[in-house]
Amino acid sequence: MFKNFMELNQQDVLDHLMLTAYIAEFPEWDNRAHLERIRRYVYILASGTDVGHSEASLISIASILHDIGKITIPINILKKTANLEPAEYKIAEQHTLEGVRLLSGSGSPILQTGKVMARTHHERWDGSGYPEGLKGEAIPLNGRIMALADVFDALTTKRPYKTQLQPDAALNLIKESSGSLFDPKLISIFIDRFEDFKSILQM
Repeated sequence: MFKNFMELNQQDVLDHLMLTAYIAEFPEWDNRAHLERIRRYVYILASGTDVGHSEASLISIASILHDIGKITIPINILKKTANLEPAEYKIAEQHTLEGVRLLSGSGSPILQTGKVMARTHHERWDGSGYPEGLKGEAIPLNGRIMALADVFDALTTKRPYKTQLQPDAALNLIKESSGSLFDPKLISIFIDRFEDFKSILQM
């Protein structure tokens, strides 16, 4: 029986968000497994901080929307397997701000959190990221969490433009980037819970 709209539970919301995010990235690749891994990685990292279970759950659900802005990027750039030209990089980088635009205007905590993650998941601890070059704790915590989870998944899974690394090799690369690309406190959580990350990767 169809549920009354007001009776939608967390799984209903999650299913709707998953479908929306899947559609947004579908022209680039089949990202369904990626979205589920990201959600789980983000929850592990968030729950290792002091935000509490409810906030960690919110951040993990909102993480599904981090790349929703890619729906606005031209397909020839999304599908390109060779290195992007500088002008193409600039266009691709706009997916962060396009995500902000798409997720703005709602009072939903999920969409508000997703908007922050869309904007900041390519920022880096040392200020070398984009779109704003934020540095250290000027990057919102959920953006820092999303950055680490996203890079680990990118390193360890095959994409149309790259092969994958073994988990331990990805771990070493990420450890080397502690204090430069990533929040050192989150790296500590990542190392402590690495076996859980590996288990999710093997799902």
